[in-house]
Amino acid sequence: MFSLFLEQLLNGLQSGVMLFLMASGLTLVFGVMGLINLAHGSLYMVGAFACAAVAAWTGSFWLGLVGSLMAAAIAGALVEMIVIRRLYARDHLDQVLATFALILIFSEGTRWLFGSFPLFLSVPDVLSGTVVMPGGFQYPIFRLAIIIAGLTVAIGLFLLIGKTRLGIRIRAGEADRGMIAALGVNIDRLYTIVFALGAALAGLAGAFVGTTQSVQVGMGEPVLILAFVVIVIGGIGSIKGALIGSLLVGFTDTMGRFLLPIGFEAFFDPASATAIGSALASMLIYIVMALVLFLRPSGLFGTEA
Repeated sequence: MFSLFLEQLLNGLQSGVMLFLMASGLTLVFGVMGLINLAHGSLYMVGAFACAAVAAWTGSFWLGLVGSLMAAAIAGALVEMIVIRRLYARDHLDQVLATFALILIFSEGTRWLFGSFPLFLSVPDVLSGTVVMPGGFQYPIFRLAIIIAGLTVAIGLFLLIGKTRLGIRIRAGEADRGMIAALGVNIDRLYTIVFALGAALAGLAGAFVGTTQSVQVGMGEPVLILAFVVIVIGGIGSIKGALIGSLLVGFTDTMGRFLLPIGFEAFFDPASATAIGSALASMLIYIVMALVLFLRPSGLFGTEA
């Protein structure tokens, strides 16, 4: 049982890291641009499909991974320049309607290009198999690689935002867009870079997750909902909040699905305990979100208005 508990902890860590890649880009766009982007999940889907397609054409998962980053970043930059740029001065309802339309466009375009059948990504040979963990259980090497890669990207993102000139401009743009524009910073170019960066992170997450499940049209919307939960918990515009919120949601969801059915077995038969526990587990992250909003409406690391 202890080994199974440790395995689920690692699964929760992997889930949280993947959510961070999705939520960090979303919170950057939301915090810097003040834009509600419902199409962020579509960029996640673009990355997954690009990785699957390039890997199938070339036989290399690594080229597929590069393809996912490039495709999502290019798609994000084009969307920002063609559509999003016209929405900054509009109210949030216009932003919601426009980005919802982008979801439909991306979904139908992807279905037209790849068809309605799911695609599948194979784990590269070098990362296949399992490794024995300290608790004595075997854990897939590829899942460990996803955790390491996700944490590495998180560290790189923190360094980018906190230690580079681009990061200074991003943080300044979040604080006072008018001032940095008056100081000579090309605000349009900055917004395009931020949007493309967020899209690339979402595409990378889609490529990673595509190896553990099928790649299909509409796969980004459920993850987008979780990403919004994450930025509400962590605080809008906070990268640290996105990381803490992602890990909190990942552990809560994974451990809830593992522990609650076991707890209910003392009161119900195994089938009923599993059904009740799974249903309650799916509600846990929203209960956590409501609790955080009740105690701290701006999120754990958000700035008070």
